[in-house]
Formats: sequence, C-alpha cells, structure tokens
Amino acid sequence: MSQPELKLVIQDHQVAVDNGICQVTLSKPEGDVTAVSYNGLDNLLEVLNQDFDRGYWDLVWSVPGFAGTTGMDDRIQGTSFKVVVETDEQIELSFARNWDPSLEGKSVPLNIDKRFVMLRGASGFYCYAIYEHLKEWPGFNLPQTRIVFKLRKDKFQYMAVADNRQRRMPLPDDRVPPRGRALDYPESVLLVDPIEPEFKGEVDDKYQYSCDNKDLQVHGWIDEVSSTGFWQITPSSEFRSGGPPKQNLTSHVGPITLAMFLSAHYSGEDLVAKFGEEEPWKKVFGPVFFYINSSGNDEGRSSLWEDAKNQARVEADQWPYDFPASEDFPKANLRGKVRGRFFVQDRYASEDLIVAAGGYIGLAPPGEVGSWQRNCKGYQFWTRTDETGHFSISNVRIGDYGLNAWVPGFIGDYMNDTILAITPGCDINLGDLVYAPLRHGPTLWEIGVPDRSAAEFFVPDPDPKYINKLYVDHPHKFRQYGLWERYAELHPDGDLVYKIGESDYTKDWFFAQVPRKTKNGYEGTTWEIKFTLNTVSQNQTYKLRVALASANLAELQVRLNDPKADPPLFSSGLIGKDNSISRHGIHGLYWLYSVDLVGVVEGENSIYLTQPRTEGPFQPGLLYDYIRLETSPSSPDSISSQL
Repeated sequence: MSQPELKLVIQDHQVAVDNGICQVTLSKPEGDVTAVSYNGLDNLLEVLNQDFDRGYWDLVWSVPGFAGTTGMDDRIQGTSFKVVVETDEQIELSFARNWDPSLEGKSVPLNIDKRFVMLRGASGFYCYAIYEHLKEWPGFNLPQTRIVFKLRKDKFQYMAVADNRQRRMPLPDDRVPPRGRALDYPESVLLVDPIEPEFKGEVDDKYQYSCDNKDLQVHGWIDEVSSTGFWQITPSSEFRSGGPPKQNLTSHVGPITLAMFLSAHYSGEDLVAKFGEEEPWKKVFGPVFFYINSSGNDEGRSSLWEDAKNQARVEADQWPYDFPASEDFPKANLRGKVRGRFFVQDRYASEDLIVAAGGYIGLAPPGEVGSWQRNCKGYQFWTRTDETGHFSISNVRIGDYGLNAWVPGFIGDYMNDTILAITPGCDINLGDLVYAPLRHGPTLWEIGVPDRSAAEFFVPDPDPKYINKLYVDHPHKFRQYGLWERYAELHPDGDLVYKIGESDYTKDWFFAQVPRKTKNGYEGTTWEIKFTLNTVSQNQTYKLRVALASANLAELQVRLNDPKADPPLFSSGLIGKDNSISRHGIHGLYWLYSVDLVGVVEGENSIYLTQPRTEGPFQPGLLYDYIRLETSPSSPDSISSQL
C-alpha cells in the first residue's frame, strides 16, 4: 500500500504540512507550532493557550559580565519564511531571523534558522535549528535553549519517562493557590486541594522527572481515552552540553514535553555558554523527532510506550539522518570514526591490566582533564566499552577533539595526550589505551563506590507529608522532596559518626552533607570517620582521596584527630553551584581531591569532614561519591583487625 502524498498549504499567516498521517500547522513567519492533528484529533496541543504558546523554541540569554544562570527570556520567532525542500518525499521549511547592530542589547546576537521537516510516511515531524554568532558581533551568555510542546490538559494525563518512571499526573491547575502551596522553592508544590483527590498530599516538582543525557532518548505523554501518544525522541546527544551524566528536564505537569539542548541545571554557571565579541560560533541543535502513535488493543499504555522505545531505536539507527537540507548538518560520509581498546592499570587491584568493561569513552573539544563535563559550546560523541574493552565512536563531525574517559569502579578522568583531527571518512585506530588512576599505595579502607553518584549511600524515607507516590519503594527514592530535612531528624544532637569495620555506608552514611536545622536556624556539620591502625612507622605516609558527586555553594574542610584544628589540613574553598540536592539529583559535577594526612597515630584516629557554611536548608550541600585512605607502597598491612 502506497503512502499518502505530502501536502503543503501556504497562507498569509500560517503554513500547514500534511503527510496523511498527521498534519502540522505553523505560524508564518514566526515558526511556532500552533496545531498538531492526528487520527481524528483536531489538535493535540493546548487549545486554551495563545497560538504562540503551544509549540516553540526559546532561549535565555544575558550580556557579558552578568553572573548566574538567569537572564532575558527569548521566545525565538522567525522574521522570514522559506520553503527549503518540497518533493514527493520531504518538505523542509525555514523560519529564520537575523541579527544586526540595531538590535544590540535588545536581542541575543545570533542568527537563528529554525527548520521544520516532515517526511512521507513518518508518524510525526522533525525539528532542528542552526545558531550562528559572527566574530564582529558583541559577546553574550547563553544559559539555556530548548524546544517546548504544551499538550492538551484535558487529554494527556499519563506521562512516561522510563520503564519504571511512569504515572498519571496532576493538572496544572493543581499547582496554583489555593489548590497548591509552594514549598521551599517555587518549582516544588504541595497539592492541598487538587481537582482529582488521588493527588492530594503529594508534592509535584518538574525536577523529580529529570534524566541523565545517557538515558534520555524518549519521553512523553499518553491520552488514555484515544490511546494516543506524543513523544519526544532524541536519537543522538552530540549537540547536548555536559556529556553523558549531565541531567536535563524531560516532561512534567502541564502537560509539557521538552527537548533540552543547553541548560545550567545540575551544573550551575559552569555550563552557561559564554561568548566573547571576537568569538565566532555555529552549532546545529537537533534534529529531534516528535513521534505520534496510537494503539487499538487492550494493552493501551504499555503498547504505546514500547512502540515509542522501538521508534527511538529506529531513529538512533538512522543517525546521522540523510534528509536535513542544511549544509551545516554533515551526512555520514562526511564524518569520521575513532576506535580502540581501553584498559585500567591499578597494581593494587590487579597485577595485570584490567579490561575496562563498561567504561565511558568520548570525544569532546580539547581542554584540561575532565573539562568535557563543563563543555557547553561544542559537540561531544560518547560510547561505552564492551566486555572486552573495545570501543568505536562513529559519525563524528570533522574537527579537533580530545579523547576522554572514565570507568565506573575507578576514580578520576582519563584524557589522551593527542589531539585527534577528524576528517571526512577517517577511521582512526588508537590501539590499546591505558588509564592509571591516581594511586599512592594500597587501600586501607574505602567508603562508597566510585561511580560519580551518591545513590549507594543511605537515602531516607521522605516525610509522609511530602511524598511523590511514584518514588515510594523505588530505586530513585532520592527524588522525593525534602530529604535534606531528615538529616537533622536522624542526627538531632550530633553529627554523623562512621566507624571503619563496623559501619555500613548503605545504612550509616547519609547521602547528603547539608546544614543541620536548629531552633535558631542552620549550622554547619562535621562528619567523623573513625579508624584504628595497629602500627605506624616514621616513613609511612597516608593519602586521602575524596570524590564528590556534587557541590553547591559548599566548602569541604578536612582535619585529622582535632575537629577544631585551624587551619585544616585541606580546604576546597567555596565550590559548586549545581543545586542537585534540592532538585532531586543524586549527582551533579564531579570533583576529586587528594589530601596528605599528616599526624596519623597508632591506635584510634578520626578524620573530620566539615562543611561549615549555613546559608539555607539544602545549600550549601555536598554529595559524596567515594572516599579512600591509602598508605605508603612499602608499608605493611597496618589496618586494624576489626576490618
């Protein structure tokens, strides 16, 4: 059976594209999506909203020198319209706006070309955009840019982000007083009188549905009455900032679905793209696919979700797409490939090289070790090693890159010394690569797992007054609201004390070091690690490794055997602005510190970890990833027999 023909209808103020499966209407020349029709439903988008507030691109920008992650909101609307491609198989439309000096201070200094693509036989449509900053233009900051779709709240009330993160959702009306009451920050709302009683007493917060880039391929909404799904599919993360562990928003109450490209969430100002006036820049965001499906069987929601996941795999297999008309989106034959095999060399874990199975290997713009996690201007290309340590990174855009890696189970970052020049069609075989993580000597003891997350530590149950039912008895229980307040409840009279050889980090190490709430406000906290050494010789030295999974306006001070020693053995100074604790993220940006422990004695010792700052309930705050104590390479095994 042949597919219906593509149809394009251009009117004075709107453009309609129809492939016989779905029809999409856009404003002209602005390029806002005003209607999406499918399977007899005249508009899947929120008809109660203004035309420009249904499906759109937007960004946040600020002038150079402006601090923070906020700025001026810009609903990106084109000023010119053009049909780029019109064939039997494809229609591609351009909605562009150009910048000129008369707009200085009024509009972000970028040329932006939004592209809309519909293919014959596709159950959905594609969006991408080209952003360009010319060298002679003024500088600016770009904290965020994305695509937003607002669906009909009378139809789409079931949301799916992952296999185990799906639920019926409240209505946006429930978040507004008096039905909803804002909590410690405005995004988090207690539903006190929702329209549907099943949601009463729950907390709703869009950050509870965030997802790592590495896991963020498909999410969306289901209309259970018509068995219709609306899904946002991202087949590649090459254009996203921050690498695989960077967290982004997905879908949330509205019903809203987002395609996030650049954001400072879970990272702070470190991931605000800052451009100088002498800095040319061009980047293609997307294409992403907005997929619409339906189900006529009894399986309903599960059938729609499984079909959406399958479509996401299909889109990923087709990447890089061959249909975008812009010359700024290179096809597969204009891209390159890098491959090799990765090992870890840690003589205190194994005398032989360790195959780095499951390691993260990526190409990112050249920089310092670990700088990929703060990169927000260029493209990144990541993969994971197989069980034999082999990796292959395909479809890499031309340019110069640094090869980066990290391996769960080992601390730190690897960066290859060679800058790789990717050319069209290249196939670079790097052979065997070896990462030697930081090591002073054998491990005396360790707390946690080096995986850049605090998930393995003790995450308490939430206050019953502040729950999200989805996360009750759930692997992501850290996404519950207000867990930071539980620290003071669990430790009302003193701080956490952890005894090596007796304590269990899954039960005794609180997942977040936050200020303790008192009747007079908040106070800094000092956590104690107790350990015993049988013997200590004069030539022994000790090294403490502290890996942080997140830091927010915090300071880490390390002392040995005297909690009030001034100065401390180590101070990180003020670090981090990633706000992961309050936004229910079990990690943010990664930090790794090495501390020389001077003054270790035979018998009982205590390491004190102090976070002295006290601005509020969840900031400052630290999430630990992993802590390890090492001794000299030639030292005898001196740890107490209690281990």
